[in-house]
Order: sequence, then structure tokens, then C-alpha cells
Amino acid sequence: MTLAQAVSKVTVISTTRDRVGESPVWDIQAQALYWIDIEGRHIHRYDWASQTQQTWDTAERVGCIALSERGGLIAAMETGIFAVELLTPPRLKVDTLACITHRQANMRFNDGRCDARGRFWVSTMCMSMDLAAPAGAWFCLDERGLSEPHCEGLITPNGLAFSPDDKTMYFSDSHPSVQKIWAFDFDLEHGKAGGGREFVDMTHLPGRPDGAAVDAGGHYWICGNDAGQVHRFTSGGKLLASFHLPVAKPSMCAFGGPQLDVLFVTSIQPAGAAAGLSGAVFALDVGIRGLPEPRFSRFPLAYQ
Repeated sequence: MTLAQAVSKVTVISTTRDRVGESPVWDIQAQALYWIDIEGRHIHRYDWASQTQQTWDTAERVGCIALSERGGLIAAMETGIFAVELLTPPRLKVDTLACITHRQANMRFNDGRCDARGRFWVSTMCMSMDLAAPAGAWFCLDERGLSEPHCEGLITPNGLAFSPDDKTMYFSDSHPSVQKIWAFDFDLEHGKAGGGREFVDMTHLPGRPDGAAVDAGGHYWICGNDAGQVHRFTSGGKLLASFHLPVAKPSMCAFGGPQLDVLFVTSIQPAGAAAGLSGAVFALDVGIRGLPEPRFSRFPLAYQ
């Protein structure tokens, strides 16, 4: 019996092809999907009802976004984390929430999302993966500002997700020399992670572990970058299924749609290759429900 599965329906929803599509976030209130193109320096929005896409330009690379309880988005860019107001495309307004001094040159924020109490967890990485520099770490933004680094020594942090009971924090390092996923005991009340353990070693599976999501049943979904697959694991780290996509480099997945039963997947254009479907955003009918994405609510006191 093979674990590989064909999805009953795969639809391309984006009208553009991103260089590095990432960070899909479903807004359950607006019934819209937001995502970014890191290297293209864009924020996109897809409206479910009208099936139309809008695009905004950013001055810096955006590593990830989150919904804001005050409207608009939170965006982690190269030099800091910003509150973003989306104006008439392609214009937007940004206000600084927190700045960062990176450990070395040519770094930026990468993967991130909010926990259930409205904190924004976000990682950093060196922009050149060829350097394999373990300078990346996870940070947390709340009313106290940007925290000191958590879980340091990472090359390409990715795969952040929280279990439905908020007791486990998952993340990965997708660099080819690592390719592991960890699970950490998570203290939601105090916003602390500890007691980490290896969850999955993906060196033995197709693709590198990239962006992730968790479904309503507590299963962990992660894109197998370079292998054209999305893997679904139990909370104990057992592989349940691998879903195939028509592109080699899926980058991150997120549940959405009116019933939260659509899996949206962003993708990357391989360097030097014709775009084709690479860089598109896909909607997969997987027949499994996800969870609403939390909104950022813990604005730094200096921003109140």
C-alpha cells in the first residue's frame, strides 16, 4: 500500500506566478486568502466570492504575514516587523512595530505565524542558503516588543504550527544539510517553548520540510519542497499520506475556504526555469478541515 495520494481536485487560483510564493493566510472574516512573493516583493489577496486577485508592492522582502485584529496585516520584512494598511493597489502604508539588528549581514525574517493568544512568532535566516550559516532563530513579538531569540542555531527556520490544544509548537529547518522537524512543549499562557524533541527526520522522505499547517484533528501538514508533495503526519510523527502537486517546489500550505476544508499551497519558481505552473497558488480538495488563523493582538506598548 502506498502512502502517495492524488488529490481529487487541484485548482490554480492565482493570476500571477511568484518567484518565491509563501505565507498563505486565510481570513475567515473577509473570506479571502493573503500570501506573499518574497523575492518579487509583493503581497497578494484572493477574494473567494469574486475569484479576483489584488497585488501590493513592498519596499523590502516580506518573509511572512499575519492577520491583525485592527485590520490589515502584520508583515515581517528585512529590517523589522510592520503594521500594514492595504490601500488602492499597488500602494500600502506601513508603520514600524519592531526593528531588528541581525547577527550578520544579508539576513531577513522568514517563516512565522500567530499563536492563539495573539503573539507573533517569527524566524530569521541568512538570505544566502549556500552559506549554510546557523545564524537563524525564532523571536516573539508581543506588548513587550520583540523578544530575545528562542531556539537559536538554525539555518533556514520554517514549518511553524501549533497543535489544536496549544500545547505543542512545531517548526523545521529546511536547509538541505538539516531537513528536520521538531516538536516543543508550548506554554500558551506565558508564550514559552521548551522540552523540544525531534518530530520527523525528513532526510528519509521526499522533499525538504518547508511551510506547514495543522488540521482540526491535530495532524501536521508540511510541504515537501523539491519533491512536489505535501505530507500529512500524525501528532506522533507517523506519515499518513503524501499528496502530489503539479510543481516541484511547493512552499507553504494553509487551510481556508468557507468550510476551512480547502488546502491552499504556494509555490516557488526554480531558478532559471520557465514558470509554467511554478509560482502559482493551488487550492486542493483534501476533504479535511483546518483551523481559523489567529490574529495578532499583542501590539507593543510603544505602539498603543
